[in-house]
Amino acid sequence: MPLRPVLAAALGSAALLCAAVGPATAAPAESVTASAESVTVDATGRLADDGTITLSGTYTCTDATGPVFVSSSVSQDSPTSRHGVGGTRAVCDGAEHHWENTGKVTSEKLEPGAARVEATIMELRPAGGLPLPFFHVTRQQDIKLAKG
Repeated sequence: MPLRPVLAAALGSAALLCAAVGPATAAPAESVTASAESVTVDATGRLADDGTITLSGTYTCTDATGPVFVSSSVSQDSPTSRHGVGGTRAVCDGAEHHWENTGKVTSEKLEPGAARVEATIMELRPAGGLPLPFFHVTRQQDIKLAKG
């Protein structure tokens, strides 16, 4: 069986489980980290004329037993409306790595200027045959979206 349908099904299952459980509660700090794990967001994101957004940063993670991803979302004007911007497969070997996610927001036009980004390192941990989401670290940061 091809990897994409399996991965899509696993991510869909994780999303349904997250929705059923409700939003995770994070500490009031800007960054929630486990020891030796972190995720950063570059201060500037790129916004192409066709609406494609590119966000980037670095991450460090350890102790993964399942597939791990760096996901990102962006919001502008409304703190309750976020738009997913791609995902990158992560390597959790304790070293610092670069991540870059690209996606196109179709439901709302984003403009150059101030924006808020959330980046998350999420693992699909095997638990009784069903991959369950495990959140290693999350960071929210204000950035600038620039034409590019």
